[in-house]
Amino acid sequence: MSERRIVVVGASLAGAQAAQTLRRQGFEGVVELIGDEPHPPYNRPPLSKKYLAGETDYDSLRLRSMADPDELNVDLRLGLRATGLDVEAHTLHVAPAEAGAGSGATAEPHTINYDGLIIATGARARRLPGVDLAGVFELRTVDDADAIRAAFDATPSRVVVIGAGFIGAEVAATAREAGLEVTMIEAQDSPLQRVLDRDAGMAIVDLHRGHGVDVRLGVGVASLVGDDRVSGVVLDDGTTIEADVVVVGIGVIPNTEWAEDSGLTIDNGIVCDATCLAGSDVVAVGDVARWDHPRYGLMRVEQWDNAVDQGSYGAKRLLASWAGEAVDPYAPIPSFWSDQFDRKIQLSGMPGEQFEIVQGSLDEQRFVQIYSDAHGAPTGALTWNRPRQSMQARMLLESDADMAEMRDTLGG
Repeated sequence: MSERRIVVVGASLAGAQAAQTLRRQGFEGVVELIGDEPHPPYNRPPLSKKYLAGETDYDSLRLRSMADPDELNVDLRLGLRATGLDVEAHTLHVAPAEAGAGSGATAEPHTINYDGLIIATGARARRLPGVDLAGVFELRTVDDADAIRAAFDATPSRVVVIGAGFIGAEVAATAREAGLEVTMIEAQDSPLQRVLDRDAGMAIVDLHRGHGVDVRLGVGVASLVGDDRVSGVVLDDGTTIEADVVVVGIGVIPNTEWAEDSGLTIDNGIVCDATCLAGSDVVAVGDVARWDHPRYGLMRVEQWDNAVDQGSYGAKRLLASWAGEAVDPYAPIPSFWSDQFDRKIQLSGMPGEQFEIVQGSLDEQRFVQIYSDAHGAPTGALTWNRPRQSMQARMLLESDADMAEMRDTLGG
């Protein structure tokens, strides 16, 4: 095994965790970690909150596990992007992410041979089509956050946030707490309909409106106006909102285009089996992986805990396949969180067809809500400013507790 080469494509949290786990598991061969950003791996959750607010600096984002790649014996190659993959030939094609970029080897396009491949290319922010105006931003990278923070520091007359998902709502909250005038636009009649029921989504609206955010629901964006710089947002009801800063938070797109001709199955991510295996000697982890969860079916999770856990699992899965060892399916209880104003919103598990509040109330914005499927089996729990109950909910779901136990424990 010592002569083998494992390439981790994507210097993300999941990719860094995979590289670290390979060494912890005793893999002595070559480990290459390739990333298209110029920065070593870092944490993204603070980008829309404390980092954007200027309450923390870049050094605090960096992953301690990758503080010294040489000590970990990982060949960290930054400024390179994957451009193609041949699974049968075990070759990865890369090129400079930008002109003059690249480190650790030639910056010309070239091919890397591998014995094992861990795909951790993550996702990118979805952009508004046909928009090329100064003052319009997406938030995915630390460079994006730096640009938005500079725009906020220039005290714009109004910030418009398009999209009331977690990223959009967090950016809106950060801007409002900085004293800026903020409008948040959501095309649906309530936020986060893929994740939350309507009542819980409207609780987020009430939270923002209570802090002075102008929230517009059920209306889309027709166009942005301005010459070289954005000056306004035109809604599809004909209304124009003046704005000199616009932040677009309308979801992400998995970074899979480079692998389209690889022979892997691509459908809203790199499709894997229940053990994250995507192809011969190939596993996928993190935001880009869509795997067959034994409990929830095919799913792709864009969340910090999953990136850590799946990155580690994927590395172990690859080594186990070479050792001929069986592995259990990757079956975590997903967990999400969002900090907005003085509220910590946490979801353990997944939403279900039915829901009930077992502690607190929507009005006081401190509550515990349990989700269940059509048969009454619990699927998840949503908590607002109830961190203890959030941890309890995850443990209950992991132990396959029934609704009666969920009610008794979380409602007490």
